[in-house]
Amino acid sequence: MSGAFRAVQVSEHVWWVGAIDWSVRMFHGYTTGRGSTYNAFLVIDEKITLIDTVKAPFFDEMMSRIASVVDPEKIDYFVSNHAEPDHSGSIRATLAAVKPEKCFASPMGDKALRAYYGDLGFSVVKTGEAVSLGCGNLAFVETKMLHWPDSMVSFYDRDNILFSQDAFGMHLAGSKLWSDDYSREVLEYEARKYFANILNPQSAKVLALLDSLPGLGLDIKIVAPDHGPLWKGEGIGWILDLYRDCAGQKPKPRAVVVFSTMWHATEKLAGAIADGFRTAGVEVAVCDLAVNDRSAVMTEVAAAGAVAFGAPTMNNQMYPAMADVLCYVRGLKPCNKIGFAFGSFGWSGEGGKQIAAELENMGFEQPIEMMQVKYMPTDADLEKAFDAGFRIGGELLGKIKKSR
Repeated sequence: MSGAFRAVQVSEHVWWVGAIDWSVRMFHGYTTGRGSTYNAFLVIDEKITLIDTVKAPFFDEMMSRIASVVDPEKIDYFVSNHAEPDHSGSIRATLAAVKPEKCFASPMGDKALRAYYGDLGFSVVKTGEAVSLGCGNLAFVETKMLHWPDSMVSFYDRDNILFSQDAFGMHLAGSKLWSDDYSREVLEYEARKYFANILNPQSAKVLALLDSLPGLGLDIKIVAPDHGPLWKGEGIGWILDLYRDCAGQKPKPRAVVVFSTMWHATEKLAGAIADGFRTAGVEVAVCDLAVNDRSAVMTEVAAAGAVAFGAPTMNNQMYPAMADVLCYVRGLKPCNKIGFAFGSFGWSGEGGKQIAAELENMGFEQPIEMMQVKYMPTDADLEKAFDAGFRIGGELLGKIKKSR
C-alpha cells in the first residue's frame, strides 16, 4: 500500500501513524475551533504492534502512514485502549487489512467493541498484566470512567512511552507532533476546555490516577494521548500539574456571568453584575449565549469560583438557550461554586426561579436571593445588580482566603 501520508517518528521504536482532522468543529457536544487529531501509534519490535485506530473517514490516511514504515500485513498485535468511535471507527477495516495474530482490550473494552462491531476476537487484559513484544513489554492499566468504562492506558517500557488514550489530550489540529512546538497559552486553553467538557465529572478518579502514578513504577519519558500533541520533558510535569489543578476544582478569584436576552433587559443586569465583580477585585468574563456556545460557557464555569446565570422568562419557562446550557453544565458536575440567578420578565417570572433551582440542584452556594426585574431595569435595579456582583465577589475572596 502506498499513499501521500507519512508516519512521524516518536521515539527509537515508535511511530505516529494517526490522522489530522483540520475541519472538525463539533465533538462531544462542544465546539472544536482548532480541529483535532486522532492519534494512533505503531511500535516496531519483534511483535509489531498498532495501538488504536482512527475515525472511520481517516482509515486510508492511517494506512498510508503505516505503509511508509512497514507493510501493514506485518503487524502482529493490535491494542484498543478506548472503544469510542473516534478511535475504533476504522477498526473493522484495519483488522481486515492487517490480520493481526492477537488483539487486546480491557474487559469493558471487549464488551464495548462487541456491542459496536460484533465479536472481533479480542483477548482481555487487566491492570497489572503485560504482553511481551520481544525486546520490550506493553503493560496495561485500566482507567475506568476516564472517560468511558472501557478506558485503559498502555506503557511501552523499551521507550518509556505512556499511551494515555483520551487522558492528557486536547482537540488541537496541527502539523507539529510535540507540545513544545505550540504556544503555552493555546495549550492551556485547549487542555482546560477538554478537561472541563470531557473529564470534569470524573475529577475524583483523575486525582486518584495522578496519585497512583508514582506507585506504578513507570519511568515515563513520553506521554502520547489520542488527541492533540504529545508530551515530553518538562511538558509532562506541566500537563500533570494542570490536570491536578482542574480536577481539584478549588475556587479561584474569577467569576463568569452567563446570560440570554430578548430586549436587552437581562443584558443590562449582566453588565452591572459583572462590574460589581470587577470592582470587588475579581476577574470576570461575560458570556452572551447569542455568541457563546455551551462548551465555551463550561470552560469559563470550570475556571471560576463564582457563576451568575440570567435569562428572561418566555412561555412560563426560562429562555431555551439558558435551559440548554444549564442542562449541559449540570451533567459535567462542577463543584465548589458560589452561584447567583437573575433575569427579567414581562408577564410572569418563572425563569429566574427555575435558574435558581438548577443552581441549587448543582450544589452551588447562593448567598444572595435570586433577582428579577419586570420589563426594563431601573437605575435602582442596576445598582442592586451591581451590589450583588460586588457582594458575591467579596464572599468569593473571603472563601478563598479562608481555605488557604
